[in-house]
Amino acid sequence: MASRRFSKGITSLVLLSSLASPSFAGGLERGGYNIDLLFDNSRFAVQSGATYVMPQRKLKNVRDTDPTDGLGTNGIGGGSTTADDTEDYWIPYLGVKVGFGDAIDCMGDFSTPFGAHTNPGADWLGVNDNIETKISTRNYGATCSYRFDMGPGQLRLIGGGFYQTVEGFKTRLVAPIPGAAALVYDGTGRLDLADQALGWRAGIAYEIEEYAFRASLVYNSKVKYDNLTGTVDLTEVPANPANPYLGVVTPVYGSAEAPDSVELKLQSGIAPDWLAFGSVKWTNWSVLQSIAFCPKANKGVVACGAGSQLTSLDLFYRDGWTISGGVGHKFNEQWAGALSLTWDRGTSQGYGAQTDTWTLGAGVSYTPVENVEWRLAGALGIMTGGESGTYVYNGRTYGNDVSYSFDDDLVAALSTSVKVKF
Repeated sequence: MASRRFSKGITSLVLLSSLASPSFAGGLERGGYNIDLLFDNSRFAVQSGATYVMPQRKLKNVRDTDPTDGLGTNGIGGGSTTADDTEDYWIPYLGVKVGFGDAIDCMGDFSTPFGAHTNPGADWLGVNDNIETKISTRNYGATCSYRFDMGPGQLRLIGGGFYQTVEGFKTRLVAPIPGAAALVYDGTGRLDLADQALGWRAGIAYEIEEYAFRASLVYNSKVKYDNLTGTVDLTEVPANPANPYLGVVTPVYGSAEAPDSVELKLQSGIAPDWLAFGSVKWTNWSVLQSIAFCPKANKGVVACGAGSQLTSLDLFYRDGWTISGGVGHKFNEQWAGALSLTWDRGTSQGYGAQTDTWTLGAGVSYTPVENVEWRLAGALGIMTGGESGTYVYNGRTYGNDVSYSFDDDLVAALSTSVKVKF
């Protein structure tokens, strides 16, 4: 049987051991949504932390599908058949939890749930597909719960909302620049985008403190970016009367959705000072296929789609599944540790480089005094190999500019956080 002290010292390891693992899941997943702080037994708690992720995806056997179109490296053909695709990134987190009486708990948090950054550069054969793409989000959430006795434990009803922003850009080669004009223009184009929207969450949890048992099921809604706005900058391409968009910056608009998700988490004491935990998460990444961006001047005149777009952001994801499990142990009053294993199903479908990922996570928790807890976690994973080529969507072929393959690659992460509670 697990004691109350066991419950307070060990259950925090569920967050500690999982901080790094979801940070390189499929789709645009980064920190995801995390409301574990809501379950803290203290009346007041503040937690701040950051995760540094180092994916090492390397592309090889790169082939320019049509090398005669002038869209090879720098618009002059040739280029490397390999590329380092991914960039390291930070995931910050800040949360504050307050308890009201014996039944109500509320928390507010700042996080960066979604994002992406690929940067193969301008010296590979796929420069007409991508030079650099970066998407980032910021999420400001408020979540509350109401708990009451039921059987041997307590049932907790969870609800909340969040405000989320997105911004990003993509740069690629769009036109060959022959002759002396190459001294002035580089032939690249850039898409910039931004928007903000609201979302909500609802869930339920059941806890038996005596056994350090908790089961929670939480749904996070879609975030509908119905007013994506931005620009397409083609000033690095000479103006041409036959194409009014060349040589100028054109305001554009579009729409997209950040996916909804459902996550089931379980944990239970299995022996004195030992805890087992696991989770299953489904994320609706298939809502992100090809995102069209159309000239703002045509808004309300022509529907924005494949036939009227100026450019598009092509993702073609399938739904993601993440399954994780592990065990935690309390060594003494100050130190505890945990190990976890996570499998994440890749979201790419033969287009892109997001394949299955296996991750081993480990972490320690140090409590020098009763009100302060410091956590350090790390993870090492394998991103499985695969290849990318053409993909047919709604009768239209995408990915016919470049193809490539990739082997199993390593990904690593380090995470640290500090919690102060009263």
